[in-house]
Amino acid sequence: MGFINNAKAETATQAAQKAYQEGRQVLTFKIIEANAGHRSTGLMLGIGEQIEAIEAQGWTLANMCAAEGKAMTGDRSALICLFRRAR
Repeated sequence: MGFINNAKAETATQAAQKAYQEGRQVLTFKIIEANAGHRSTGLMLGIGEQIEAIEAQGWTLANMCAAEGKAMTGDRSALICLFRRAR
């Protein structure tokens, strides 16, 4: 998966664990796409891994929306993901 994507998945895991331990019912998590060529059709690198990491902690992806932005690293797509606690 790559060092950076592994680190992002670990961050997602930690956030999901903490929210679950706090008894929260909703987790909102922003995932920024790793691929700089976001305007073309194709795999969004690192996204699936982060979603899987959060769902492995007892959450279910309920809603997702996308936004584009320009940060210091250039154009990137960001996904705002709303997870609900699995029952």
